[in-house]
Amino acid sequence: MDTQRTLRRAISCVGIGLHSGNKVQLSLKPAPVDFGIRFRRTDLGDHEVPANVQHLGGIQLATALSRNAVSVETVEHLLAALVSMRIDNVLIELNSPEVPIMDGSAAPFVYLIQEAGIKPQAAARKYLKIVRPIALSRGDKRIALYPSDHFDVTYSISFDHPLLRHQARTLRITEESFIEEIAPARTFTFLKDVEMLRQNGLALGGSLDNAIVLGETGVLNNALRFEDEFVRHKILDAIGDLALVGYPVVGHLVAHRAGHALHTEFAAKILEETDCWQLVDSLMDASVPASDAVTAAVPSLAN
Repeated sequence: MDTQRTLRRAISCVGIGLHSGNKVQLSLKPAPVDFGIRFRRTDLGDHEVPANVQHLGGIQLATALSRNAVSVETVEHLLAALVSMRIDNVLIELNSPEVPIMDGSAAPFVYLIQEAGIKPQAAARKYLKIVRPIALSRGDKRIALYPSDHFDVTYSISFDHPLLRHQARTLRITEESFIEEIAPARTFTFLKDVEMLRQNGLALGGSLDNAIVLGETGVLNNALRFEDEFVRHKILDAIGDLALVGYPVVGHLVAHRAGHALHTEFAAKILEETDCWQLVDSLMDASVPASDAVTAAVPSLAN
């Protein structure tokens, strides 16, 4: 039996909100079994917002949650780190509406979790096992889940820019692969869009220290962490957004040009398609039955 996990001790950090530019104090605290992942706004009388699609807020270049007029924004990087490191139960306290952007990646949150330590709990973890394909498309943006024995992600992006006209990557997401291959990938934006974003009250905390900024011919930052850092960050975003399903997913996620809006709409669709998945207690139980398995060659959504 795979057991639920929480943190061994509380840990805190201070950063700024990418869009608000406000200073934020964030704390991660241990929580009991079946508590799930919840955000608590300490500046608003300790109101809590569970991290699930039922409390999805507005999507404007980042994922937000809201409950009873209390909101928490830019949650996706932290959620990606928590679910990839198999943290089932945690209380996230913050004194501002936005999770701090840190360096624009999930690596600082991985560090916090590692420093806090991980504690097994005496209750089974539930996995959401995909047994039949689920798909969603909006124009040229597409996303789907196929049966698999693991959590795999295939993601492709396409932009009208010389550095990232097309990038694609497939990766099996484990705790180790996330830490090494995905967590360090930073968010990115285009220099031509920065002024427009700021005129609309967004990216007020953005800088070359917490985002990759692309000019007309290259990256304004010193160097990329990966040659395909852009698509890796999109995988990070998708993992964080899919965390709103409420269970670790066992399936092959395939996405083309999908962003936060499609990721989160898809997370809600997954829960609606109850005949396409089963809840199981362990990864061994999550083996896909032969009758439900798709062929090894999962269709590419980029085609």
